[in-house]
Amino acid sequence: MPVKNRDRFSTATRLRLLGEQTAARVYRSQTRRQARRPRLTGRAALLAMVVCSLIVALAYPMRQYVSQRAEIADLEREKRQASERVERLRDLKARWQDDAYAEQQIRRRLHYVMPGETGYVMIDPDTARQSRADRGTADRPWYANLWDGVDRSDASAR
Repeated sequence: MPVKNRDRFSTATRLRLLGEQTAARVYRSQTRRQARRPRLTGRAALLAMVVCSLIVALAYPMRQYVSQRAEIADLEREKRQASERVERLRDLKARWQDDAYAEQQIRRRLHYVMPGETGYVMIDPDTARQSRADRGTADRPWYANLWDGVDRSDASAR
């Protein structure tokens, strides 16, 4: 035991302990300074504010720009469609200027025939059956047909 006590009070041991204590104090003070130091400096905060204000200031004009570009694209598409329609109508007008085309369309649409020709009209069988069913309603007064329609719609609702 006397050796330990002598070690404890020797100058070298005291200096070594004093150095370790001083190093521990310095280390603690440095870590405290680093812990106290804010991550966001004044310059960084100012830069962040400037960037945010630029973003806010440019958001509305950019939205307007994008919406106007979309509107311009829509108008150009409508213009292209209108010009295509005008071209089709010009072609149709030019065709109607031709007498042969006009005669063909008149014969087809109005069922006209030239003198000496016999005209035939083909009747669709489904249409003929439907018109026969409608004939029964033609013999009755209009208010009876109206009332039957109301009754039929009321019956279908149930």
